[in-house]
Parts: sequence; structure tokens; C-alpha cells
Amino acid sequence: MPKSFAKSDSNSDSKSDSKSDSKSASKSGAKSDGNSDGSSDSKSVPKSASHLLAGKPQLPKGAKLDSRRLRAKRSLRTILLIWFLVLSIVPLMFVTGYSLVKSEQAINYELTQRLHANLREFTTILQDFEKYLNQRRVRHRTDPLLASFLEAGATAQLREHIQSVVAASQVAVTLNVFNTQGELVASFNKDESGNAKQNLELENAGVSLSNTSLETLESKYQMTYAVTTPGSAIDLVALTRIDGKNQRKAGYVEEIITLGQPFIDGIKKRLNLELILLDSKGGMLAASHPDFKLYPKDYFSKVDLSHEEAFFDLQIRDEPFRFMSSVVSWGDSSFIVGLGTSTQRARAFARNVNYAFFTMVGAIGILLVIVSIFATRAIVQPLYQLVEAIQSMNSQGGPSEISVTSDTELGVLQESFNEMSRRIFEAKSDLEGKVSEVEQTIDELKATQARLVHTAKMASLGQLVAGIAHELNNPIGFIYSNMSHLKDYSDRLVKIIEVAEKNPARLDKAKEEGDFDYIVKDLPRLISSCEEGARRTRDIVLGLRNFSRLDEAKLKRVSIQEGVETTLRLITGELKNRIRIHRDYHEVPEVLCYASQLNQVFMNILTNAAQAIDGEGDIWISLRTVKDDGFPPRAQICIKDSGKGMPNEVVEKIFDPFFTTKGIGQGTGLGLSISYGIIRQHGGDIQVRSEVGKGTEFIIGVPVDGPGGPVDGPGGPVDGVGPKS
Repeated sequence: MPKSFAKSDSNSDSKSDSKSDSKSASKSGAKSDGNSDGSSDSKSVPKSASHLLAGKPQLPKGAKLDSRRLRAKRSLRTILLIWFLVLSIVPLMFVTGYSLVKSEQAINYELTQRLHANLREFTTILQDFEKYLNQRRVRHRTDPLLASFLEAGATAQLREHIQSVVAASQVAVTLNVFNTQGELVASFNKDESGNAKQNLELENAGVSLSNTSLETLESKYQMTYAVTTPGSAIDLVALTRIDGKNQRKAGYVEEIITLGQPFIDGIKKRLNLELILLDSKGGMLAASHPDFKLYPKDYFSKVDLSHEEAFFDLQIRDEPFRFMSSVVSWGDSSFIVGLGTSTQRARAFARNVNYAFFTMVGAIGILLVIVSIFATRAIVQPLYQLVEAIQSMNSQGGPSEISVTSDTELGVLQESFNEMSRRIFEAKSDLEGKVSEVEQTIDELKATQARLVHTAKMASLGQLVAGIAHELNNPIGFIYSNMSHLKDYSDRLVKIIEVAEKNPARLDKAKEEGDFDYIVKDLPRLISSCEEGARRTRDIVLGLRNFSRLDEAKLKRVSIQEGVETTLRLITGELKNRIRIHRDYHEVPEVLCYASQLNQVFMNILTNAAQAIDGEGDIWISLRTVKDDGFPPRAQICIKDSGKGMPNEVVEKIFDPFFTTKGIGQGTGLGLSISYGIIRQHGGDIQVRSEVGKGTEFIIGVPVDGPGGPVDGPGGPVDGVGPKS
């Protein structure tokens, strides 16, 4: 069935209503001259506007026309002015306040981000130091000269070697070498100028490693920790055990990077901020500004600096600073670093932004008030003209037009109104004639649709009835032919019984004359033959009933295999002695569906497959359950034939309504279109694969748990629904 027929079928009630509405509207329009509500009763028209609809006003004697009827209860200009100011100034004030708050937040955020970035950079510097000391540690452990000098106790050669190692360092370090007893034997340091100097004072002071360090180095081979000196600096220490030949202990090497005042001043100059170093308890170690030392010793210990990142404010010479602190780990030790930046410039910048913003907002507000006054005046005046023209439109016999007074959009509006008025008048004149034409066309389409659907159904029914009649003819025929023999046998038996009752002496002769022995042998076979014919007749009728499923007008779970087999039995006349059926049935659960509709699909496809085979051929039918990830299980029915096949251009059209490859009078072209609609309404899909000379395969998928949405029952919209082309 074509798509337009399906639409008209589903909307027949609404169109018949619109038909009656159109008629009543056209009649009322003739009386009221285009009244928008289509009313023909003048009583329903307000008295204040009745003269506009009926020509000249009919006023009661002594009554006066109320001139205020054309005046609005409220001034549009005043409303536009108020709303214009409200919708412009209020959002402007909101944006102003919001922007001021956000600008201050943005400044604070920028300061915080800057401190974050600087803190990350400082942490990166410490990580570089740690990486550098680890590289140096590996070098010391693999230095054969260092180990040999320590084992041999060659102090002079050891100091000369250590001096060259310190001189080659890329950063300022202190390198101390200890013997196996932990006693200092050599000490050199590289200052900021790059010179390597011997620490004679330290070498002569009898410095040695603690017993704790010696015990730790026996098992770990290395130690990393920080030594804090209040008011001075932080020493980053990497202590390593040196092994000689045969992994024997040769001594120890201690390498130190000092975070002293030169390092802090360099960081301040590089990052342009203030720096403070505290021990883990908040004690002052070093700072970039001398005023930090003026704070009490326990001042920072009272501030909560235990978090990974903490913020606090300080005053340095009456200038506010925002500090961010973080706990930094170095080996087994930790200390606190604080970075601060001045907020005075940021606050001054924020004040200047606020002043500029308020000045701009005030100027814009004044300008908006002036502009709104003139704008509302320019907008409202042409609207008054439009209102008067619209009110006078119904009282005129032709289109209502107004003069164009502007070359702006309002002028375009006036010209558009004049054009609209002319088109409305012309459209009104044409509408009444076209309404009757549309009504007549709708009636013709409905009649044509009904005839086509009836023709398609009758063609399918005739084909089915012809096949069933042929199948019924054989069993009924031999039942009928057996009736004459049964009548003859019954007559003979009656005569034998009468002889047995009246003259028993002639019983043997009567049996011989009546061929009694043959009747006894042949009668059971005759009755069995009649029973077989009756059984075959019963099976055909039962199959027809199962196929139609007239007692199942609702969704019900049925066996797909039973439906296919029932359909095959009904079209046996089309298949007998010509087409071989190959079955490949897997376990398929019962499907929630309208059984009669699915049987109709199987009937259409199997009949087409049989008709596509010239002479003898094969049809393969397979059933299986398909389960895809994320989709409900589906029952898949594949029907393949060995017929002529179809080219691609035919395959693309086979589901189109009225398309058929059969001769004139042999098909309506609606069978596959109806089948497509049934499968789609069940929430399934149907696919076709065909190759010329090899045959065609239809693959049908139907959800096991029924359609996802509402499905029309038998005889509903699924009849005649085809695919979208």
C-alpha cells in the first residue's frame, strides 16, 4: 500500500472532521467576511466590535459610539520604556557587580597560580639537586682511584684527587671523605665563584661520623638527609659508603649542597618574590628579607603549616604579602619553604578597575535612558497605524493598506502588511473553491485505498483457498470412492445376517455367495483408508486454523517453528513433487508476537520462493537465536531458495508498494510491503540477499520479548506499511 494511502487510512477520522470544519468555516466566512473564529452567529461577536464585522454600526436610539474602544488600557510606549530600562540597566548592574567580584577573584587566583608555579619551580630545583647528587654518588662508588687511595691511606693523593673532583662539580658543593672508622681525612668545598678550596679548619677539628650513621651505612650503603642550622642555612647531605676490592669497605664520602643566603638571594632575584625557610617545627632557618628575623621565634610555629599547601599573610614594612608554604622532603628529613608576593599592586589595580567600571556603567545607563525614550516613540507610532488598519480590514470590501512612513525595518513591516493584506484577500477568494476540490480528492483516495487493500487480501486469500481446495480434494475423493464399497459390503452382511436368522442351514452357502471371507479381510482396510482420509482432512483444517490464529487477537508467546511448519502444510500443493524443503532448526524460545501476522509473512515469502523456482528446486529454512552485546535476544528466520534470483536494482525496490516482477494479474505488489510493515511493527528487521541465477535469501529478525513499543493488533496499521524509499 502506498505511503499516502497508509496516512489517509490512519487519519481518516481527523480528515472527515476537518472536512466538516472546512465547510462550516467557509459558510461562516461568507457571513462574517473573514472572522477569525469562523462564527456565523452575530450574537457571539462583542458589541464593541460588531460594527466592524457587519458594515455600518446599528446603534440603539439615543446611544453614542464609545470613542475609547480604540484606546489601549495601558500605554505600550510606557511599558516598552520600563521594560527596556529594566532589561538593560538591571542586567548591566548585575554584570557590573558580578564582574567586580570576579575581577577580584581573578586577581587572587592569579596570585595563587603564580605562587603555585613558583613553588613548583623551587621544588624542581631541589629535585635537580637530588638528581645531581645521586649521579655524583654513583660516580664516587665507581671511582677506582678514590677507593684505592682510601684503602692505601694515601692522604696526599686522596686530597689531590678530591680537589679535582670538587673543581669539576657544576654546582657549589662541599665534599668530605672519611676513613673506615668514620674519621674525616679530607674536606674540600666549591664556592659561588667556582674555586675549589680545602677546609683545613674542618680537617683539623677531628670531625667523625656518628655511630648511628655508621650502623645505617652498614646495611643501606647510602643516606640522604637535611641538616638545619637556625638562622643560617639548610645543608642537603648525600652520604655514601665506598667499597674497594672484594667489596670491602674502604671509607665514606659525604657531599653537601648548602641552601644558604646566596642561594636564597638568587631565588629571590630569579622568581621576584620573598622566600623563607623553616624547620619542620616552624623555626626560622633563613629568609630573603631581614625583617623576617624581627618576628618572634615561635611566631611561625603557631601558624598551621602542616598541610601540603598552606596560605598566610604577613606585613613587611607596611606592605601586605601573601605567602604559600609547603612541606619539602629531602631523603629522611623534611623542612618548610614559604614563597610570598606583594598584594599591594594587585589591590591598587583592582581599585582602578572598579572606578573605571562604575564610570562606564553610569555613562551607559544615562545613554540607555535617552535612547529608550526615542526608540519607544519610533516603534509605537507605526504600530498604531497597523492597529487601525487591522481593525478596519473586515469592514472593507478589498485589501486594507497603510502608507509607508519609514525606510527602516518598520517601513518593511508596513510594506509587508500591505502585501499580506492583498494576499489574504486573494487567498480567501481561492480557499473556498479549493476546499471542495480537496474534499473530493480525499474521498477518491479513500475509495482507491480500500479497493487496493481489498484486492491484495482477496488475491492472497484466493491463492490460499485454491491450494487448500487442492489438498482437500484427494482425501475427500478416496473417502467418497470407498463409500460405494462400504455400502456394498454392508448390504451383503445384512443378507447373511437375515439368512442366519431365518434359515441357519443355508448360512454357509449364503456366506459363499456373499463372499463373506473377502469382506472380513477387506473391510478393516477400507475403514483404515477412510480414517486416513479423514485424518488428513482434519490436519489441513487444523493447520488453517493455526495459521490464521483468529482466537489470538493479543500478543502471545508462540513457537516460530510451529508457525513455519503450519505454513508449509498449507502450501503443500505449491511444493509437492517439485520443491525439496531442507530444515535447520536450532532451539529458539517462544516469541511474544501476533502469530497470525508472522504466519502471513512466512506465507508471502515461502510462496514467492516457490514461484521463483522453475521446475524442481530447493528451499532451505533455518531457525536460531541471535544474541548481540547490548541488544535483547532475537529469533532469526532464514528462508533461502534456489530460484532465479534478482539483480540489485530489483532488490532495492521489492519492499516498495505495488512493485512486482510477476505478470499482469499475477500479483499486486503488496505482499512484501505488508510483510515489511509487520516485521517493523514487531520491532524486528528483514534483509534480502539475492544473486541472479543462484537464488534469494530473506533473513528475518524478531525480538524474543516482543516489540519495544506499542504494536497495533491484527488488522491495524501494519497492513500496508512499507519501507521508506
